[in-house]
Amino acid sequence: MQLRSRRDVTKPAKFEYVRPATVPEALAALDRGNSRVLAGGQSLVPMMNFRLVQPDRLVDINRIAELGRIERTERGVRIGALVRHAEAEDDALLAGHFPIVAEAMSHVAHVAIRNRGTVAGSLCHADPSAEWPLLATLLDGEIEILGREGRRAAAPGDFFVAPLVTALEDGELATGLHLPLPDGGAATAFDEVSLRAGDFALAAAGALVRAERGRFAEVRLALGGVSDTPVRVDALERALVGEPATAAAIETVLPLSTCGLEPADDPHASGAYRLSLVPVLARRVLTRAAETALR
Repeated sequence: MQLRSRRDVTKPAKFEYVRPATVPEALAALDRGNSRVLAGGQSLVPMMNFRLVQPDRLVDINRIAELGRIERTERGVRIGALVRHAEAEDDALLAGHFPIVAEAMSHVAHVAIRNRGTVAGSLCHADPSAEWPLLATLLDGEIEILGREGRRAAAPGDFFVAPLVTALEDGELATGLHLPLPDGGAATAFDEVSLRAGDFALAAAGALVRAERGRFAEVRLALGGVSDTPVRVDALERALVGEPATAAAIETVLPLSTCGLEPADDPHASGAYRLSLVPVLARRVLTRAAETALR
C-alpha cells in the first residue's frame, strides 16, 4: 500500500477564524476584502478544501441567535439566515402559509445536510439547481441584506446574477429571506428530477395557482437547473390566467414552458435532456396546484 504524503491531503489554505456574537460584530469582521461568511458550511467548506475558494478570513455567524428565527411579519413570514433546512421543513408557521417549503426541503441532499445547511447559505451559494433560490423566485421573496450603508432588500431577479454569483457586495451580510403571503386560496406544488435522491436537481419546478370560479386567477411557474439562475415562465403564466383551471388548459400552454431556455451540457446531463424535463415537471406541479386550489 502506498502512503500519501501530507502534501497530497486535501485541506484549505490558511485563514483567520472569527466568531462574532452579534450582527454588528459580524459586519465589523467582514470589513476586509477577502472575507467569507460561515453559516452551515455545507457548500463553503468543501470548496475551501479543494481550494476553489481561499478566504483570508472566515466569519462564523453561528453564535448570532437572532439570525436563527422564523417570524410572522405584517406582510408575511421572515426566515432568518441561520434557519436550517430541517427546521424550515418542520416549522408550523411555514407549513401553515407555505407548505411548498416542506415539500421542497424533502429533496435537499440528505438528513445530515438538512440538519446543518442554512437558508442564507443556499441563497448566497446561488446554485441554479438548488431549492431555496427557486422558492425565493416563485414566492416573490426578498433577500434581506445588511452592510455598512445600512439595510436593503433584493428581489431574486436582482440577487442571483449567474451560477454561484450574487449581488452581495463585500462587507455585506444576508440576514434573512422575507416571503410575502400569497392571496387567499393559493395552492402550491414542487417537484424535481435528479440522478439520485439527494443530488442537485437536473431540473426543478415550483408552481403557485389561485383559482376563481373554476378559472385560473393567478399562476406562477418557476424553474431551476435549466438556466444560469432560477427563472419565472412569464409567457406561460400570462397565457393561463383566465383559462379554465383544467388539465386540458395546462396541456395547451406547456410548449411555452421552454421558451427562451438553452440549458448547457454538463457531466450530469445534456442540455437537451434538461430541456425535455421542463414540460413534464411543469405539467406535474401546475396540475397538482390547480387540483388543490379547486378543492
